[in-house]
Amino acid sequence: MRVLVKGTGVAGLTAAFELARSGVAVEVSERNSEPSRGASFYAGGMLAPWCERESAQEAVLTLGKVAPDWWDEAAPGLVVRNGTLVVAPARDMAELSRFASRTSGYRWVDEGEIAALEPDLAGRFRSGLYFPGEGHLDPRLALKSLHERLCAMGVPFHMGVSVDEQRFARVVDCTGSAAVGTIFSLRGVRGEMLYLRTPEISLSRPVRLLHPRIPLYIVPREPGRFMVGATMIETEDAGAISARSMMEFLNAAYAVHPAFAEAEIIETGTGVRPAYPDNLPDVTEDGRTVFINGAYRHGFLLSPAMAQHAAGIVCQTLIQKEQDHETSGEWRRA
Repeated sequence: MRVLVKGTGVAGLTAAFELARSGVAVEVSERNSEPSRGASFYAGGMLAPWCERESAQEAVLTLGKVAPDWWDEAAPGLVVRNGTLVVAPARDMAELSRFASRTSGYRWVDEGEIAALEPDLAGRFRSGLYFPGEGHLDPRLALKSLHERLCAMGVPFHMGVSVDEQRFARVVDCTGSAAVGTIFSLRGVRGEMLYLRTPEISLSRPVRLLHPRIPLYIVPREPGRFMVGATMIETEDAGAISARSMMEFLNAAYAVHPAFAEAEIIETGTGVRPAYPDNLPDVTEDGRTVFINGAYRHGFLLSPAMAQHAAGIVCQTLIQKEQDHETSGEWRRA
């Protein structure tokens, strides 16, 4: 019996991987001609359950803890486990204290410890929060690695073509924001990002700058290249980044380090992320179809746990069908 996974974003590829390594005959379909060009392509890739807990429910922490180990196994060599550094300008120290009061898994660091963690930030911040158990990865490299691994496992991909879903025993729908309007209460939330390039700055881990209006995160990629993001806008418009967001990103990056003022802007992007009212993902069933959706801003953090849950549902169904088939055969032979 075969299972179809719809979608090649992070939810689809993680689900396909969990099914394939469970021994399920799985195929993957994608309405576009190439994989992973939706919201997953523009993600920050922060595996930061304690930081995310500051503004999310406890489930984000409990489910997200498995993510670094899962990605280490699924995409070896891509997870960087240097933790997360959270800082704030001196005038916004109350924001840092508020952040600390709403989460755990951190230790306070002073100016000297910040300089030891990130030498290029020496003298720029008096104190901060260091989350040593967190990590990050490059989403584009991770998705590419997972796609290649699935291909090596013999998983067929159907790109840009229609697939007859009736040929499959179960369907796992991971179509993300494309399902807005068809899944009850699912909405789209716009996220914006940009890439900066400068040889003047080096960072070893994601740095989050707290600000009352626009908190910002800067995630290092390869040397001299940084992903900058933060915005979560309640709209399903996936148009180009706005001038306001661009200015706020650049002002906040400058507040982290003045050298960002001379950085090249090498890419901007927007993505519409699917979210339920509680901003938590969910795995639901409707007939033969299992839906994984609603990752909001936690796609790379929570998709492993969601994929494991969905794979468990599908595998249990397939086992039951095999048992029913064997029982039916015994009855006929009797």
